[in-house]
Amino acid sequence: MQGKRIFISGGAGVIGTALVELLLGQGADLFIGDLKPCPKNWLGKVKYRLGDLNTISQQELLVFNPQLFFHLAATFERSEESYPFLEANFHHNVKLSHHLMNCLKAAPALEKVVFASSYLIYDPALYLFDEEPSSPTVLSEQSTVYPRNICGAAKFFHELELRFFGGFEKGRISFVSARIFRVYGKHSRDVISRWVGAALRHETLKVYRPEGMFDYIFADDVAEGLIRLAQSSYNGVVNLGRGEARSIRQILTTLKLHFPSLKMSEEPSELPIEASQADMKLFHQITNWMPPHRVEDTISQIIETEREALRVPKEAPRRSAVLVTSISKKVPLLQAVQRAIDTLCGQWSSLVGCDTSPECIGKYAVDQFWNCPPLDKLQLDDILHFCRDNQIRGIIPTRNADLSFYSQYLKAFQKEGILVMVSHPDTVQTCLDKMQFADVLLKERFPVIPAALNIDEIQGESYVVKERFGAGSLEIGLNLSRDEAIHHAKKLKDPIFQPYIAGAEWSIDLYVSRQGKVMGCVARQRNTVVKGESQITTTAHYSSLEMLCSSLAHHLNIHGHAVFQVIEDASAQFHIVECNPRFGGASTASIAVGLDTFTWFLLECDGHSLQDYPFYRSQNEIRQVRYPADWILPWSSSSI
Repeated sequence: MQGKRIFISGGAGVIGTALVELLLGQGADLFIGDLKPCPKNWLGKVKYRLGDLNTISQQELLVFNPQLFFHLAATFERSEESYPFLEANFHHNVKLSHHLMNCLKAAPALEKVVFASSYLIYDPALYLFDEEPSSPTVLSEQSTVYPRNICGAAKFFHELELRFFGGFEKGRISFVSARIFRVYGKHSRDVISRWVGAALRHETLKVYRPEGMFDYIFADDVAEGLIRLAQSSYNGVVNLGRGEARSIRQILTTLKLHFPSLKMSEEPSELPIEASQADMKLFHQITNWMPPHRVEDTISQIIETEREALRVPKEAPRRSAVLVTSISKKVPLLQAVQRAIDTLCGQWSSLVGCDTSPECIGKYAVDQFWNCPPLDKLQLDDILHFCRDNQIRGIIPTRNADLSFYSQYLKAFQKEGILVMVSHPDTVQTCLDKMQFADVLLKERFPVIPAALNIDEIQGESYVVKERFGAGSLEIGLNLSRDEAIHHAKKLKDPIFQPYIAGAEWSIDLYVSRQGKVMGCVARQRNTVVKGESQITTTAHYSSLEMLCSSLAHHLNIHGHAVFQVIEDASAQFHIVECNPRFGGASTASIAVGLDTFTWFLLECDGHSLQDYPFYRSQNEIRQVRYPADWILPWSSSSI
């Protein structure tokens, strides 16, 4: 596997962990995706994608262009599946498997897909009994298929999908579905690990159906078996177990050797008795290898792993929420934040929004709404108290006035473990003061449009007049004569004058990490502008413009999201208009092509370095049209 590019879904699971360690030892180049954070000992050794892989883009996968794909990611329940598992099974098994394969079918270098299927696809009538059988049922690849539950059905459906893909790939990609039997291993939730943990805590083991027989296979052996299947020329389904059923009584006898004072309680159960075993003849024929480890050989490793877990107990996961300020009617922004929360499945618990208006539309797009006082009455202690009570660990200001307010308290929030997506006060001040912005950039020889308090200091055939502070588009006067400009200025509080530049209008979205790295940059043309915001905007690859704005972001010391406004004249010369150091009204267009602003921000709130979460820019452009829409919500008399 030396130098092989390998993508592994579910790589931080029990089988995945063993597989990654083996492949790292063999010199493979790994891209791993999982809902769990990257194990510390893998940092710098693998490329890692934290979060729900349903949100991974085809572009991310095609940039890596794997030669092998091990699909391990899945969700399971115990023998009896609960009603809520219906949705989880569809999302993390059916939908995920389809999404990943649909993305990867276009990977030019992909040679083989190894799918971790399950023996649960076999007809349970073959191996479930009302009375204790004399021997286990040996299940072969030709045994009747009738999935035991919806998890087994999901596995079987994807086996059929892979067979379908194989029929169209004309041998370019081969597909192996390994029907894996009862896996146990280190850091697992399997029954052997649970019993060992209970024994170490001197608890009484509750035992159900001790006469049951299962084909237990050690996770490390599963990993080795999957690698051998990947290296083979085989295409199709194959069993992967140890080929030897062990009864629960035998497992308990083994445990008793290590825990002589072990206490057990046999509990009544209406569940049928399982007695299953893998027929491993085909697997052995393909690989000329058989899993060597019996439970007796590995139980000491499980005991040591569980003992270490007791010595260093896991910290209870922190409930974390993100607060978005001045939510007003910014539903697309809130939905983008929610998608980022969903991407980091389980890492963040809720989306909180605040606004001074108790009837703002945005409150219907958040999990919790805070009708906060206006900024001139809002005290730092009030915000900190609210954040402590609601486990807020990230704040996203969305209005210019919010930027000024929150930036001045960055250190106070930092002490509370709260990250605010805002630049330092000096940067905010420079960006919000249009006069200062122009002066600073002119001194550094950036192509910024000059500004003056007096029209006589500006040369131009026509003029722009706008407010010096805050949103420059408010009450703006465009393409005015000298007299019209002077007259318009009288309507403004703090007017500034600029020469009018005709040309194409561009917005450039970018995100800068806490380490000062521009993670990504997207240029988009402002096709139709209404009240200063892009009603219609179209993304474009425009490297020279993106490089200019990245340089500006570094010079201005931007942190978080920012939007630059630039005019390109008829001679293709750029003229910098302004910088809004926050997420813009139409910035969701940039998210749509890969600028993952809110996911990056939440990762930084969790203390992750963004070096492992690069920008994957879509090769396809999009046009975004913003329009009012009806929003139908379920309602009842008990609703808010």
